[in-house]
Amino acid sequence: MTWADGLLGFAAGLLISVVTAPVGVSGAVFLLPVQVSLLGVPSPAVTPTNLLYNVVAGPGALLRHRGSGQLRGPLTRLLVAGAVPGVVAGAAVRVYAVPGPVVFRLFVAALLLPLGVWLCARTLRPARPAVAPTTPAGRPPSGSGGEPSPRATTFLAAAVGVVGGIYGIGGGSLLGPLLVGRGMPVARVAPAALACTFVTSVVGAAAYALLALTTPGSVAPDWFLGVACGLGGLAGGYLGARLQPRLPETGLRLLLGVMAVGTGLLYAVQALR
Repeated sequence: MTWADGLLGFAAGLLISVVTAPVGVSGAVFLLPVQVSLLGVPSPAVTPTNLLYNVVAGPGALLRHRGSGQLRGPLTRLLVAGAVPGVVAGAAVRVYAVPGPVVFRLFVAALLLPLGVWLCARTLRPARPAVAPTTPAGRPPSGSGGEPSPRATTFLAAAVGVVGGIYGIGGGSLLGPLLVGRGMPVARVAPAALACTFVTSVVGAAAYALLALTTPGSVAPDWFLGVACGLGGLAGGYLGARLQPRLPETGLRLLLGVMAVGTGLLYAVQALR
């Protein structure tokens, strides 16, 4: 990669994070198509390069939650315990089972299309706050559901870690909405999901670097580009957080949803051709 590519990567990370940070969506989800289509990062090296972006850009978001006490809480430990082996398994799947661009584009489309539809649907029809049913004594009835058990949480984190290891997003951006939808409070989920994303991104990037020692082809991350994109994401995340009160969240969510659907459709058509 040249210095021009590095500057383009920095600008891409900056602009994407400015738009995604105010609405709580991982910039890594949208950065990977930029690396594939504009910067020409080879496959499968594009995945660990995306993970490296998370490693550099993540600490800024973690610092905002350092006083919450949740970064080292039990939920964080459950998520990390499941997601770390998951992301290592995802790296192996990416290198040995999904190395070519055609299958990977189908995988990207399968992830971006539901994400885009979900963003648009949640923007146009916001979810109403759920009211938990209670008994006459004011207690939740037995078998009414609620938060997942610790074992179920770890299993979910492992499954999401595999997806994050294949795509290069760490997994926290997928775990957050899933756990909130299962009844966990956002204030508890957000720090744990961010910490999980950072840890799994470090482990995932290291796993790809080790696999590159014994596997031919472009497997190791592009360190220069990953750091450049990450520095842009670090600055863009800070700027996006500062601009959040002035930005139209509804418009940003719709824009990201349409971008995800459009990119997913484009990759699906290219792969099927």
